[in-house]
Amino acid sequence: MADRDPAHDEDHPKPGKSLRDRLWAREASQQFGRLRPSRSARSGLTRTQLVVLIAIPFVILTAWLEWVPGLRLVLLGSASLLFAASITLRGMALLTPAPDRPASRHASHARRPFISIIIAAYDEARILPDLLARLEKLEYPRDRVEFLLALEEGDRETISVARAYQGPLAAQVLPTPPGEPQTKPRALNYALRHARGELVGVYDAEDRPDPLQLLAAADAFEAGGPDLACVQAPLNWYNRNQNWLTRQFALEYAAHFRVMLPLYVRLGWPLPLGGTSNFFRADALRRVGAWDAHNVTEDADLGFRLHRAGYRCGLLPAVTLEEAPFRLRPWFLQRTRWIKGYIQTFAVHSRRPDNTARKPHWMGLSLTLGTAIIAALLHLPFSLYSLWLAIVRPEILLALWPFYLFTLFGYAAAVATAWLGMRRMGWTARMTDLFSMPLYWPLLTASALRALWQLAFNPYFWDKTEHGLVDED
Repeated sequence: MADRDPAHDEDHPKPGKSLRDRLWAREASQQFGRLRPSRSARSGLTRTQLVVLIAIPFVILTAWLEWVPGLRLVLLGSASLLFAASITLRGMALLTPAPDRPASRHASHARRPFISIIIAAYDEARILPDLLARLEKLEYPRDRVEFLLALEEGDRETISVARAYQGPLAAQVLPTPPGEPQTKPRALNYALRHARGELVGVYDAEDRPDPLQLLAAADAFEAGGPDLACVQAPLNWYNRNQNWLTRQFALEYAAHFRVMLPLYVRLGWPLPLGGTSNFFRADALRRVGAWDAHNVTEDADLGFRLHRAGYRCGLLPAVTLEEAPFRLRPWFLQRTRWIKGYIQTFAVHSRRPDNTARKPHWMGLSLTLGTAIIAALLHLPFSLYSLWLAIVRPEILLALWPFYLFTLFGYAAAVATAWLGMRRMGWTARMTDLFSMPLYWPLLTASALRALWQLAFNPYFWDKTEHGLVDED
């Protein structure tokens, strides 16, 4: 990778409250949606997509109440196909080895690629000093990395704390001028205008990254070739043992990042990226239009856009730990945003499936985001319907035993991937947590229904997750 000295970059002047900065802030909000409307969540759902989404809850209710003869069997058959795809995919993932930890190359390279680290934070004054102290521990040549704090201009408390920080880490504070929608991807786009690096990394305010993560990212890009546009570090939670909810969250993340994503990489599928601890080639990131300010899971969307543009994403071995919501309401609000963003992303990338039929893009989209959305909508109705049958119509429940046996295999596959994911994290999963996973999944349905409501009436609203509530290693 070619080296350059960003200190002499005249194209990246210092930020200020200038007309240029106001223009950059407006472009951060609107440019992608204006220049690439078919690829942006700004254009909303098509009429067909909206009708399908509205119809799903009514179809489920109609089948449950048996208003249409035979509809229940059709839905059960469709659910069986969903389970079959899930079981097959998880079975393949269980047989896919974890990615090898690449040998470090930093001893043989005197100079490293310059990295711009962006932290987009809002109302995080309480935990920002802790984050900056943790970033100081990242092992990387200090003359080859810059830290950019993308903070909302109106968030004066966080800006004041950032500017008052006395530690050795020199972070550049970027007060982002006001604009709509006020989302994390908008702040990232604004900061990207100031970024000087060949590589661009993203962290969240509550992150605890592995100190070797930047070195691992540089090694990955050095070895990965020009089509490697992004590498994603695995994520999990430092307060995972706080209660049952956080332990379920940890199982979910371990299965996703440590078991499923390695399979997607092996299959050549797009990766639904996480919102933090991912690193990009700056030129590839800019070429695809950077982040969509109107998509509330801008990370997942960007992973699919990179794949659509012919790039690929890889995985890092070095973990980042975050703070999991440990109360139901914050978890519910966060999950609402994630499901809403998944629906936005699925809608955007399924508008022209013929353009991606020759690639694994469409299959990856359907079997990652598509199944996640459908499963979230079906978990609670399926559970309640099964309970109702067991109490009121046990003869029907017995008659459907092949379907429920198939369902049991699906649950077993999910438990196995969670167990293996925790093992790859170096942790031990409690058997009680593994076998109570089916009690966690119906919680997704309430968030999915709220996501549909927000999608119709407040599609770009960003439910803020409060951080700094726990301090547990």
